[in-house]
Amino acid sequence: MNKLAGETSPYLQQHAHNPVHWYPWGEEALQKALQEDKPILVSIGYAACHWCHVMERESFEDEATARIMNEHFINIKIDREERPDLDHIYMDAVQAMTGAGGWPLNVFLTPDKRPFYGGTYFPPVKAYNRPSWKEVLLALAQAFKERRSDIEEQASNLTGHLSQSNQFGTLSASIVNIPREELFNREQCDTIFRNIMAQADKTWGGFGRAPKFPGTFTIQYLLRYHHSFDAPEALQQALLSLDKMLQGGMYDQLGGGFARYSTDDRWLAPHFEKMLYDNALLVDTLCEAWQLTRNPVYAQTIKDTLAFVEREMTDAQGGFYAALDADSEGEEGKFYTWSKAEVDAILGEKSPLFCEYYDVTEPGNWEGKNILWVQRPLSAFAAEKGLDAGALQEQLHASRQQLLAARATRVRPGLDDKVLLGWNALMIHAYAKAYAALGDPHYLDMAVRAMDFCWEHMRREGNEPAFYHTWKAGQGKHPAFLDDYAFLVRALILLQEVTGNQDWLSRARQLVELVIARFSDEAGSYFYYTTVGQRDVIVRKKEVYDGATPSGNAVMAANLWYLAIAFDNRHWDGRALDMLARLAQTVVRYPTSFGVWASTILQMVKGTRELAVVGPEYLARVQEVNDCYIPFKVLLGAEKDQPGFPLLQQRERAGETLIYLCENYHCIKPVNYIEEIINLKK
Repeated sequence: MNKLAGETSPYLQQHAHNPVHWYPWGEEALQKALQEDKPILVSIGYAACHWCHVMERESFEDEATARIMNEHFINIKIDREERPDLDHIYMDAVQAMTGAGGWPLNVFLTPDKRPFYGGTYFPPVKAYNRPSWKEVLLALAQAFKERRSDIEEQASNLTGHLSQSNQFGTLSASIVNIPREELFNREQCDTIFRNIMAQADKTWGGFGRAPKFPGTFTIQYLLRYHHSFDAPEALQQALLSLDKMLQGGMYDQLGGGFARYSTDDRWLAPHFEKMLYDNALLVDTLCEAWQLTRNPVYAQTIKDTLAFVEREMTDAQGGFYAALDADSEGEEGKFYTWSKAEVDAILGEKSPLFCEYYDVTEPGNWEGKNILWVQRPLSAFAAEKGLDAGALQEQLHASRQQLLAARATRVRPGLDDKVLLGWNALMIHAYAKAYAALGDPHYLDMAVRAMDFCWEHMRREGNEPAFYHTWKAGQGKHPAFLDDYAFLVRALILLQEVTGNQDWLSRARQLVELVIARFSDEAGSYFYYTTVGQRDVIVRKKEVYDGATPSGNAVMAANLWYLAIAFDNRHWDGRALDMLARLAQTVVRYPTSFGVWASTILQMVKGTRELAVVGPEYLARVQEVNDCYIPFKVLLGAEKDQPGFPLLQQRERAGETLIYLCENYHCIKPVNYIEEIINLKK
């Protein structure tokens, strides 16, 4: 009776042999619940989730527990990465009920899909101040039979709450019509900065207490705020956050790449899963830090992280895989941790220095084992030991390579090899940005190859450029969501900037037109997460929080602003301003939850540099522009004037390559090199 064997999701495949009668989300399960008038148990997780594995071993593989589930419920398993729309809805419901959320997410629905009870991990016996999973199952089964009216009332209240949560951003028309200079001002940017710093950990970097997430959007705001207003404190906190992450166990000191978050304040102990999106967003941020500081550590980390992505998370056809598991051989972090005896045996006489530098000890620094991390920068450690920093760096590199080779013989963590459109777009953007910052053409090749993969394999049939959300084993599934399209447009915009090929920008415009047609809300301001006509969700949600990944609405606002300038579309820039103005007060108050929005407010205050490069040497000049740190720009380049692109019209001069700096299409005298534009970076 378990119906998951035919699914392509690695997470659902992990549960295909449970004695639970699992169904995938779909008509068969939903109709069965209505016909038998049974409550639905929806259990949501993802392939790299440690606690999902724990609950599976403890409860879903247990015959006695499965019998209770099968008798009283229609049981549905969902991969949150395949169906983030359902995850958003039912996570919101559980957070409203309990004040907390996470995965595994276990939520109970009426037969018509409305939530009435839920939680996250439940232990097999009562523990951690939580009831046992069996107790929960039996109590809810009894309540559904004996107190149905109470359950229906709770379901109605929660569904009403979900609908009400879409009612945000109210703003009077008179305010919307205020000029941009009055809607957005320096005081807002300063308040955002102060509110960020109020949450900043000034010792270990990051924001808030453990568990600590990377906070890339907040770090980017601080970098851009410093660049805009010469604020050393902002730069210091941004770089401290990056440096401590790079030195910590959250960063894989041997193989490159970042884990999802740290369980402690010091970035020592991660949950060891590696997600594609985190690595993309951290590369993005490190590129900006490199351009601003030219610190070679940032450049090297970009290279090492992208080498990891190419080595371990890239499909042979060019797409990028979703995640690597936290567990191997049933144990969290086993692949990544070391005993001192193992290190000594591999490194021999080099071991003492290596162990001191990376904090490898006999008792261990985490659960009796050692996570490699750096407590003192290499230069300080070398000075303390009286060693040449260059020689020390070479020795440590050689030792890391030995350990990496030894680690390669271990049982590897599971790979979630589905290809997600939005996460791929984030990584395409990261590769294109790495090419812009570091100039390595291989990064551009990787970005273009992945975009070609998405365009070839994830397009849905029909005349419109509509896409699937996920792809695996030659099969695309589920209509793409708002953030898929938003991130894809963002990646296309940057590909145009680094290649000078306007075809990418034309594709971006096509997709924006599709998003406006299929995702717009009734007021024509924000965008729903799901496409029009989708019937299996109880509410169409509008997501605006910048969480682990950016909000699709936040990215669409920035996309609309950019493309409005590129194509001289006044309606699009008006809509972008409307979206931003309606949320501005909330963004200023809670900037760490609205980091992408915060940067767009900063852009409105500082202005957008409109840059046009025209002439036979345009590609070289475009690369020189991209090498500079200019966070708020629209950049177009071409050999000749281009019809349909206002910035590229009437710019051509025979035999010359010229750079135009413009605002509202009014340009200062063109120059031959970017360095000639005085104060461009400010």
